[in-house]
Amino acid sequence: MFQGMTSITRNRARKACAIAFWLIIWEVASLFIGEELFLPSPLSVIKRLSEFVFLSSFWSSILFTVFRITSGFILSLAAATLFAVISHVSKAAEALIEPLVKVVRATPVASVVILILVWIPSRNLSVIISFMMVFPVVYTNVLEGIESTDPRLIEAARNYRMKRSRRLRYIYLPSLTPYFSAAIKASLGLAWKSGIAAEVIALPRGSIGERVYEAKIYLSTPDLFAWTVVIIALAFLFERLFLFLLDVVSRRIEA
Repeated sequence: MFQGMTSITRNRARKACAIAFWLIIWEVASLFIGEELFLPSPLSVIKRLSEFVFLSSFWSSILFTVFRITSGFILSLAAATLFAVISHVSKAAEALIEPLVKVVRATPVASVVILILVWIPSRNLSVIISFMMVFPVVYTNVLEGIESTDPRLIEAARNYRMKRSRRLRYIYLPSLTPYFSAAIKASLGLAWKSGIAAEVIALPRGSIGERVYEAKIYLSTPDLFAWTVVIIALAFLFERLFLFLLDVVSRRIEA
């Protein structure tokens, strides 16, 4: 079926066929159920999305949520990387940080949301929640990446009295890049899921979470599916964006 195509084209064709397959399954299931309240068709969801794009409230909700979730994600990337470096340098610090990381990883999002709402306004809740959910993933991956750096290269750099800045650029960062990439892939989707869940619970005015909750309250299932598609698309786009930026930075470092 895909003969004569390049590997990239074949890969894209396979993905397109897989998406088409599941859309067909969705359409068949919708026709079988026969009730949009329970499962709207793909066409009705697309119709609602096409109506949303002309509403200013649609774009303001996206901007509201995107700003807060990406802020929490970026802050968590920076903080988790810093603490991973500290843990690598000091085993005492690692012993202190490790229990906190395990507690955050195991705590349900709903419990954290309810506790944090006591201290901060609901408008900024998704920043804190996305920060907390991303931190353990990035911290663990970055620390593992640092500690997996070839000790023979480090020893050679010390013997030749290589500057620390050059060690960081030519030894640690190339070793760390795959782990950092894996951390972004694993944590960005988690940031969006936990951030939206926090908004659905706290209902900050003008957020995507508020729109999702309203769709549920008014039993508007096509709206609920439409907003879900938007959330998935945003998570995918920002994952591609961050991985692209990481690739650009790593290329410049290697140059």
